[in-house]
Amino acid sequence: MVSKIIRFIFFGNYFVGILAVALTLEATIQLRLPFNSVNYFLLLFLAPTIYYTYAYSKVSTQPSATNPRTQWYYEHQKLIGFSQLILSVLCAILAVSLFYANFYHILNLPLLYWVAIGVILIAAILYYGLLPRSFLNINLRNTGWFKAFVIGFVWACCANVLPLIMLKIETGINYHDSVLWTWLFIKNWMFCTVNAIIFDIKDYPTDANKHLRTFVVRYGLRKTIFNILIPLLIIGLVSLGIFASYKGFGIPQVLCNVLPFVATIYIAYSMHKRQNILYYLMVIDGLILFKAVCGIIGMQFVQ
Repeated sequence: MVSKIIRFIFFGNYFVGILAVALTLEATIQLRLPFNSVNYFLLLFLAPTIYYTYAYSKVSTQPSATNPRTQWYYEHQKLIGFSQLILSVLCAILAVSLFYANFYHILNLPLLYWVAIGVILIAAILYYGLLPRSFLNINLRNTGWFKAFVIGFVWACCANVLPLIMLKIETGINYHDSVLWTWLFIKNWMFCTVNAIIFDIKDYPTDANKHLRTFVVRYGLRKTIFNILIPLLIIGLVSLGIFASYKGFGIPQVLCNVLPFVATIYIAYSMHKRQNILYYLMVIDGLILFKAVCGIIGMQFVQ
């Protein structure tokens, strides 16, 4: 029973929705902004869950004895279809409710906000190639090494851009500390990019067969870990130290922000041993949740 629940949460992408909410809460607290409405957070949970489930079910039409996730999708097609319908209806109701409550504020959004919304939507749509091929045959996942940076960018926008847009819509508040916001955006972008590179290790055989030139396919497992992942994480630690000194972070706050980088370095180093799909979904993606929790805890030490 426990195993079925775990598979439902992680294979059904509900954990992805939790990550979106957690990263947004972390960014909101770190930027010392008011929280968005409950409806927005519910929508934020539902949209990624629906998006990833639709995208993955689209490419998982055949069962596979070597891929438990694909097998799970094949065995639970009716359940997935029913849950997608219910979640989509709830998502639509929430979206209409937010639109109706903030109609004039949405219409009066500055041009820069609309540009940001457009960029995020385009990246999200093209990332999985969700548009019909007859209309636009572009899939950013097929760009090889660029794929990880696209994933990181979309997640950073979800955590650091969308909350500001919704805050402007719901309260009219603008955020002005561009230095802190920029650093937090880049940190989320790079952390989620590293996470995506680690996750690509799972797809190494498939990506190699498809000639998809991800980092691990291009350089091999060992070079990816020691020449790309660990150096990127060390650079992240150094930049964290410099920024913490510039902003005058206290030791407890610094330690809380260092822990996710140290944990990711350890996980990256351990990736020379292949693991099952649930390990990647629980531990690798779990690093993002760990980062969000550490970031929130770290803010409790700020005077």
